[in-house]
Amino acid sequence: MDGIIALWKERGMTSHDCVFKLRKILHMKKIGHGGTLDPDVDGVLPICIGKGTKVIEYLQDNHKIYEGEITLGFSTTTEDVSGEIVEQVNVTAPLTVEVIDQAMSQMVGTITQIPPMYSAVKVKGKRLYEYAREGLEVERPMRKADIFSFERTSVPVFDEEKGTQSWRFKVICGKGTYVRTLSVDTGSILGYPAHMSDLTRTASGGLSKENALTLDEIKTLVEQKSFEFVQPIERAFDASFTCVDLSEEQYQLVKNGVFLSRNLIDKEVTEEEPIPVFYQGQVVGIYQVHPRKNNLLKPTKIIRNDQ
Repeated sequence: MDGIIALWKERGMTSHDCVFKLRKILHMKKIGHGGTLDPDVDGVLPICIGKGTKVIEYLQDNHKIYEGEITLGFSTTTEDVSGEIVEQVNVTAPLTVEVIDQAMSQMVGTITQIPPMYSAVKVKGKRLYEYAREGLEVERPMRKADIFSFERTSVPVFDEEKGTQSWRFKVICGKGTYVRTLSVDTGSILGYPAHMSDLTRTASGGLSKENALTLDEIKTLVEQKSFEFVQPIERAFDASFTCVDLSEEQYQLVKNGVFLSRNLIDKEVTEEEPIPVFYQGQVVGIYQVHPRKNNLLKPTKIIRNDQ
């Protein structure tokens, strides 16, 4: 069985927990996820099975949509609600929606982020969260993040007693964005320590919450021998990809990992850009422009060679 599953990850579980449980439910080992979700975060977790595991990286490259909450007044070690408070400055008067919206608008575009210490980014062969658990602070690499949209979705709530102000948001972002850090940096613009007090991922890898199933729902369907929830591998490639349809003769070349003519593409593409090649409606491989022979496309991954 090959394909993609839109899993609704529930809170309290790691992404690895979900893969482990799915291996038991589906009775197969070749399963991977397309984008880690923290245990405290629920939402859409793309799961790839069988030959679908070969397209995980392309699912991860797609836009992600999150809905969450920012709280001003204190920051935490983890940049979310699960951490210990590290700085506290009471909000003594509520900020206006105009001021909040202006601050959020400054975060739209290609921005630079410093990953939180409690993250899986590697520094000198070690995960940042491993340093954090040892109480060590290390220099973290700055990373680029693409924020396509970042909007307030609720009326801000001011709590005079707690000295906080909170509001809900929706963000559409690219691969590698830390929404926790986005929340903290928004607070910095507003002049307050802040943290991300809630988060749900509503879309990822072209999959949305409307077609996502929980582990229990998948287990029930499998027991009923219904596998309609498994979506085709081709779902990983949306309109942003430059795709090529192959003739039978060309497919025979692809099966054997042979170069193809660049003339198959009628537009400019970069050397790094993946080019999915299709035969009879199914993706069979990924090609790229040859780095030295610009008139050729070279194979980078063969997905199917058994048709």
